[in-house]
This record gives sequence, C-alpha cells and structure tokens, in this order.
Amino acid sequence: MITCSLTYQIDPYKVAEFEIYARAWIHIITRMGGTHHGYWFPHEGANDTAYCHFSFPSLADYEDYRNRMAVDEECNAAYAYAERTRCIIRYDRSFTRPVLDGQPLGDHA
Repeated sequence: MITCSLTYQIDPYKVAEFEIYARAWIHIITRMGGTHHGYWFPHEGANDTAYCHFSFPSLADYEDYRNRMAVDEECNAAYAYAERTRCIIRYDRSFTRPVLDGQPLGDHA
C-alpha cells in the first residue's frame, strides 16, 4: 500500500470553500479506486494548515490513477474550483507506507 499525505496551506477566510473542495476529492478518490482517509481541518493552533491522506494498493495503482485523473472531468472541475476560489495557497505532497500491526519488542530489546 502507498499513502499520499498532503499538507495544505489554506486561506483561513475560505475554509468553507476548501471543505467543498475536500469533500469532492473524497468522492473522487473513492470513485477512482483509492481509499480516502479524510481531511483534517484547523481547529486549535494554526488556522491555515489542513491535512489529507489517501491510499492506493500500490505505487503502480497510484500512477494509473494519476494518468486517469488528468483527463477526468470531475478532477478537472475540482482543480478549477480551487483555482477560482483561491482557497489553497500551497500544498506539499509526500508518500508513505503504513505499518498497521503491532507486535512486542521481543528479542529486539
């Protein structure tokens, strides 16, 4: 599994617009075969930072999604909405792999 993690700098006066954008992408990622883990909006602390995480089974699946999204009408409409509303100032994207099972330290202690 590969997880894409995004850190957004958003316009704190356009949180409502960013939420519309976020909800659209949750729908899009799910429709295109990924698992969306949600968006996290500012609550306490910095009022201009939001986070998002979504996964695909493999890097190849993510790359396939990227190719399909480039020509997908709904994806392009979401990008156009963000540009039109200027709710996103910038974003950083990184890729991680999860460790989801716990185990005792055992012989590694």
